[in-house]
Parts: sequence; structure tokens; C-alpha cells
Amino acid sequence: MTRLLTTALLLTSIVLGAQTDSRIYDIINAVSADHIERDIKKLAGFGTRNTFSDTISDTRGIGAARRWIKSEFDSISKTCDNCLQTFYQKDFVTKEMGARVPKDAWVVNVVAIQKGTKHPNRYIIMSGDIDSRASDTMDFTTDAPGANDNASGMAGTLEAARVLSKYSFDNSIIYVGLSGEEQGLFGGKGLATYAKEKGWDIIGVLNNDMIGNIKGVDGVIDNRSFRIFSEPTNPIDTEKQINRRRYYGGEVDGVSRQLARYVHKTVQTYMPEMNPMMIYRLDRFGRGGHHKPFNDLGFAGIRIMETHENYTQQHQNIREENGIQYGDVVEHVNFEYAAKLTAVNAINLASLAWSPPPPTEMKIGGIVEPSAKFKWNKSNHPDVKGYKIYWRDTTSPTWDYSRFIGDVDNFVLEGIVIDNYFFGMATVGKNGHESIIAFPSDIFKE
Repeated sequence: MTRLLTTALLLTSIVLGAQTDSRIYDIINAVSADHIERDIKKLAGFGTRNTFSDTISDTRGIGAARRWIKSEFDSISKTCDNCLQTFYQKDFVTKEMGARVPKDAWVVNVVAIQKGTKHPNRYIIMSGDIDSRASDTMDFTTDAPGANDNASGMAGTLEAARVLSKYSFDNSIIYVGLSGEEQGLFGGKGLATYAKEKGWDIIGVLNNDMIGNIKGVDGVIDNRSFRIFSEPTNPIDTEKQINRRRYYGGEVDGVSRQLARYVHKTVQTYMPEMNPMMIYRLDRFGRGGHHKPFNDLGFAGIRIMETHENYTQQHQNIREENGIQYGDVVEHVNFEYAAKLTAVNAINLASLAWSPPPPTEMKIGGIVEPSAKFKWNKSNHPDVKGYKIYWRDTTSPTWDYSRFIGDVDNFVLEGIVIDNYFFGMATVGKNGHESIIAFPSDIFKE
């Protein structure tokens, strides 16, 4: 009897433990550096993709670039029985809207939606920027190939669509090329506002901006590490929520930070050769990216990018000075590295698209008690296996401890003092995929 019980417990541990999904490895292997190289060269070949460049030509300017991107999405859709809904989303900007707007123009995004089968209004988004710039951002005629910034991110988004369109997902995935990034994040603002108006339930935004450079301006060469930028808290938090953090914690537990931790964990599980670096900042020092407009409206959003930048190849006219080659040209892009970061995106898109919704109305208790207590609204969805409590030391950047607790709506974590840790909870699907971890939204006493 004891042996049977031991065997049963062991099997339960295996089933409930952190298991891998073989499909994720297939997705990694399917990402093609050759496809990414081809697409980067094509995008760089449009001469300039400045937001205010030519929109009429079929071979030069942002108009030709965005039409080609849409044609690629349409072509991908044909191979998966029209599984992608493609369209342009646009907003009109005027000179009065920013110091980097040289003339009135339409800022046009290219969107492709792969609808989920069970939660079609829940979206995980991967974005790349269409536009490029020369040394002077107001100069929309000079060549600005933007091979790394940001043909690399756009090419990665196209490749992720090619790979993931072969699968069916519970949640929807959006692949998007955003415009107007260099002039003031106009494309991101437009799509974020559109999403809010449409009532999209956004799981998160993976903004890819420069994923192809491995040699930094400091001489460091590194094709394994990459950065994940995330904001610590939610900009739309109320004064009450901000004040509560003084007593209950949560200073580094906003929705974007939880998304960053999810990406970090997924990469360490499936791509251990990579070195994901969580940077506790919205973006690079004093700078911004296209995830910010989504953050501004309360959506989770992070930036994924190379670790070692080369500033001689960013926002520079093509030229040579003092023996230094300036300009963002194709020759500086490492296509294998861009493929790795594309795979990073693809496996997280897939994991989140296969995941159940996170717990809602999660409350925590246990003040001046020897155990931590939890309550939440239990899902009645048939694909939910149960829930997993996570906790970590208050100084740890990652969720280090966990316990699967089954399909219940309350639990007492015996012997774990609430004062010494931060806590979160994920929903676990029957397919093994987990939601993003939810931080407690309230407390209770009893």
C-alpha cells in the first residue's frame, strides 16, 4: 500500500510539475534566418521608410513598404486557409501634433489578426516598426535603409506570423507593423486607442525594436543575450492603489513587469542557451518605444531588443568619417541572432495564446498569522486544470517558488509568513500552459 501511494504521489508530481510542450521546440526550429535575411534586405531596399516619405512609388518610400508588408501577410494567410484578417489601421497627424512632424500625413499601421478559437477577444500582440530615419528625423528624402532599426523587428514579426499561422490557438494573436515611431510613437498610440475603443482584452504587447545587432559600440560581441524592458507599475493606477503599495507591496509588480517575467521564464525553459536580461525600466535611459502608448492606456507591454547597440549605426546618414562607417545598413545585421530573438517572441506568443485567462479578484490575507491565505474567482472554463501559487523573496526579480493547488477558489499556504515574501497566482490549463501571474488586487481579514 505504501509503495502504491508513493508511486501515485510521484506520478502526480510529474503531471503537475513544470512540463514542456514539444510544439514549442518545433516552433523554435521552424524560425528561418534565411527568411529574415530576405525580408530585411527587401525592407532596406525601399531606400527610406521615413513616415513622411513617398507613398505613391511602388519601389521607394513607406507607402511601398507597407503595401509589401500587407502583401506578405496576405500571402501567409493564403497558406493557412485565410487564417489572418489583414487590414490597415490609420490616423491623421498634423504639424501641430509634434516637433518631429514636417507635414500633415496619414500614419498607417499594417495589422494581421489570427483569431483564437476559444477566447477570440483576448489578444497577444507582436509588433515591429515599419519606419526608418536618417540623421535628421525631419529629412524624409535621404536614404535611410533602417536595416536593424527596425527592419529586423518587422522581419521578425513577419516570420513569427509564417511559423505560428500553422497552428491553432485558444487566444488571438496580432502581428503588426507600426509606423510613426521615430516621429513620436504615433503608430502605437493609434493602435492602442483603436484597441481600447474596440474593447480588446490585451494579454500583452511584445514590441520588437532592433533585434539584429551583436557587436556593440563598446566592442563587445554577444549573440546570446537580449534585453526585456518593462515598466514596474501601471501608469493608470489610482491614488488609492499607489498608496496601498506602501503597506502591501507591488512596487515592481505591474502588469508589464509580470509579462517580462513570463518571457524570462519561458526562454529559460525552452531556450536555455539564451540569456534574457530583465531591465527594470520602461525603455533605455530617457528614451521610449512603441510599447509605451499601450502602457499609457493600462495594457501590459514590453520591449524586446538586442543587448549591445552600436550608435554609429542608428539614426545616421550613410557615410564614412575618420575611418568609421556610419549608417544602418544590411551588412551590420546578424540574421541568425535576429532569428533567435524572433523565436523568443514566437514561443511566448504561442505559450500565451494557448494559456487560460489569469485569476481574477485575487485577494490575499494572513496578516499577523503564520500562513498566507488566498481567495479568488474560480474559472468555470472546462480547459482550466487549476491554479498555481507563486512566491518570491522581496528582493528577487523572479518568481522562485511555486505550488500547484488544484481547481479550488481559496487556499492556505501553511507556514509561509506573508511579511517575508511577495505572492502571485497563475491559472494552469489542461494543456500545461499557464497564464501570466496575477498579483493580489486586494486583501482580506478573517
